[in-house]
Amino acid sequence: MLYFAYELQRSWMNSASALASIGAEILSHPANPLGYTGIGPLAASALDVFAHATASYDKPEFGIREVVIGGTAYPVSESTVMRRPFGDLKRFRVEGLGKDRPRLLIVAPMSGHYATLLRGTVARMLESCEVFITDWADAKMVPLDRGSFDLDDYIDYLIAFLDHITAKNQGRRAHMMAVCQPSVPAFAATALLNLHKSPSTPLTLTMMGGPIDTRECSTVVNNLAMQRPIEWFRHNVIATVPFKYPGKGRRVYPGFMQLSAFMSMNLSSHMMSHYEMFKHLTMGDEASAQATKDFYDEYRSVCDMTAEFYLQTVEEVFQKHSIPKGEFRHRGEIVDLGAITDTALLAIEGERDDISGLGQTRAALGLTPNLPEDRKRYFMAEGAGHYGIFNGSRWRSKIAPVVEEWIAAHPG
Repeated sequence: MLYFAYELQRSWMNSASALASIGAEILSHPANPLGYTGIGPLAASALDVFAHATASYDKPEFGIREVVIGGTAYPVSESTVMRRPFGDLKRFRVEGLGKDRPRLLIVAPMSGHYATLLRGTVARMLESCEVFITDWADAKMVPLDRGSFDLDDYIDYLIAFLDHITAKNQGRRAHMMAVCQPSVPAFAATALLNLHKSPSTPLTLTMMGGPIDTRECSTVVNNLAMQRPIEWFRHNVIATVPFKYPGKGRRVYPGFMQLSAFMSMNLSSHMMSHYEMFKHLTMGDEASAQATKDFYDEYRSVCDMTAEFYLQTVEEVFQKHSIPKGEFRHRGEIVDLGAITDTALLAIEGERDDISGLGQTRAALGLTPNLPEDRKRYFMAEGAGHYGIFNGSRWRSKIAPVVEEWIAAHPG
């Protein structure tokens, strides 16, 4: 009933959003005399904010058309090079540059948002690398007959993607960067590839704000996962996809629930952002108002996760702490982190990260005893919150250069 109730509420809010948008346009029209009074622009701005806040959003596009390198703008091509039921592999190539640039696989989080949340991450890394990214599917759009998807499958997808990139690059190995949640499966996949001496073993693995060991500096997110048994999550946050979607009947953790959880963590901040947008509109500062709109267009575009993936992640990562305890398994095989001897590791954390606390990602460096210390590095981004690690001015000017330097120091 949860999903059906949400769909009903969304239909109502979409209608309200449309009416508010129409009202804002009428009040702002030059032919409307109210537009020249004090109340007209004020009411139009309020309706515009309401319309934007209550609209629903589909999957955005990456929309990266060009990148500026050394003062020269180069066109960027986007293509899908591998298709899988629960996620595709996308490639971004800067046209006009040589083919010997490092290959970087960016592993996007499967945590309620689309891979386009990392648009800024991709655009910045295109300045020095040919970039691939995992474009995870919305679970409600995947028919039941395409099977299930859990943490084991996630790891298999990463290995398959690395195999593809390596094969298409004449055997030259790639680099991998995991943002937030996928640090765990990316870490496990790296250990398995090292263990089996795979030719697709990544040259470097960069983990950014990842929950490797959530016992370090626990956050609200970590504590919530520990306060309830796994059965509570199974019975209270898992829903069935309605009949209107291709994945009808599939059990999922809905994206709208994840969005609600994230919004509630910083509700006052989100309310203030919309108030600031209202003030920008009333003052005619369209550029500032549009910047806020663009952020929330992306932030409120959410997708569903399969129930099996969500529940396994909660249990193994946040409740059992299987990775730091050396008990994590893939297809029944213990993932031996000590097998990592051929992949250089970079752990990046944000000083003000309220989702993955300080020390949680750095813990990975202590779990690889057989990797020489000069092949490990830790970087703490001062003043950066969770999203600031991979987006925004700090990412572009302070953090990305560290990643580029690490990649350049470990060529294939």
